[in-house]
Amino acid sequence: MKRILFAGFCALVVFAYACGHPPPGRGAGEVESTSSQPEQSQTAGQGAVQFRVETVVSGLEVPWSIVWAPDGRMIFTERPGRVRVFENGKLRSQPLFVVSDVEPGGESGLMSVALHPQFASNHWLYLSYAYKGEGQRVRVVRYREGAGGLTDRKVIIENIPAAEFHAGCRLRFGPDGKLYVTTGDATERDLAQRLDSLAGKTLRLNDDGTVPQDNPFIGQANARPEIWTYGNRNGQGIDFQPGTNLCFETEHGPSGFDGPGGGDEVNILEKGKNYGWPVIHHTATRAGMESPLLEYTPACAPASGMFYRGNAFPQFKGNFFFGCLRGTRLIRVVLDGRRVVSQENLLSGKYGRIRDVAEGPDGNLYFSTSNRDGRGTPASDDDRIIRLIPIK
Repeated sequence: MKRILFAGFCALVVFAYACGHPPPGRGAGEVESTSSQPEQSQTAGQGAVQFRVETVVSGLEVPWSIVWAPDGRMIFTERPGRVRVFENGKLRSQPLFVVSDVEPGGESGLMSVALHPQFASNHWLYLSYAYKGEGQRVRVVRYREGAGGLTDRKVIIENIPAAEFHAGCRLRFGPDGKLYVTTGDATERDLAQRLDSLAGKTLRLNDDGTVPQDNPFIGQANARPEIWTYGNRNGQGIDFQPGTNLCFETEHGPSGFDGPGGGDEVNILEKGKNYGWPVIHHTATRAGMESPLLEYTPACAPASGMFYRGNAFPQFKGNFFFGCLRGTRLIRVVLDGRRVVSQENLLSGKYGRIRDVAEGPDGNLYFSTSNRDGRGTPASDDDRIIRLIPIK
């Protein structure tokens, strides 16, 4: 598998943005037409893409995951346990739902939200969050959205090992209709290689929490049948490439206490494969283990991952995007199937820690900041959800 070592981009990126804050008195939830000079992106071999940057909603607390309902509502999570709704240009004053048993310490709390592929008819919404059990744990729960909020709670999976750090946990439905769940190693790195543990894995489940019978470790002694891949340190982004249905994942590398810094990864996750942690990391190789497609040293702390499928940015079609916490930027990767054509930074250092990135129904690119997570330097209007709008 091709590996590209990231030690600084050579792609030309031209920025001329005057970063400002909303005027005093602006209420959280209003779309803020942020005054800016045009941004311009240029990747080798690609045409320039001009866009402006607009704050959609501000005054949030670590917005972790963003999705859209078929009726155009933006639904997103905040780490302390709130599920919020943005509609008709306003943030609802009251949360759609508050997770009562969330444990919001460290990097965990309420994390991912995913809508069932048939949400329009079954109204099923999935949440992943940390809770206190025997030590910290992560569970995935399904709810049904009705007129009164979220009801019909059903635990899909629980007792996923977690800790203050390395708790995962991104949810994404695949083109096969299965639910994929990324888990962290709970700072016990050896768990990632153990097939009897859910830590440091990618899991694959049916929409009701049962196990698909074509999972790779079905019937194997001392192996959890939910496991799809293993040897993953802390995956936080996952999406499926249009056309190929290949599963791309972003993953955090060692943090110093468990290995030399850097070594953040983009992987192509495939059934039953071992992605090496902690036996190999960075650009190391070993027979029977997968090295990353892309590796980033110094660390960029990738916190999300999505393929652009829309029409607003035709030059971005099929590109892979992810937000970076430590790297404080969006990274755009141009691909030809498994082959990396080029990559570039967008918005470097302008908005602080960037967590989720998502495509809206308008085709614009949205991202969330994570500057109030204890590691950033929040501006007066952080945290925010911001969008990129093409300049025609």
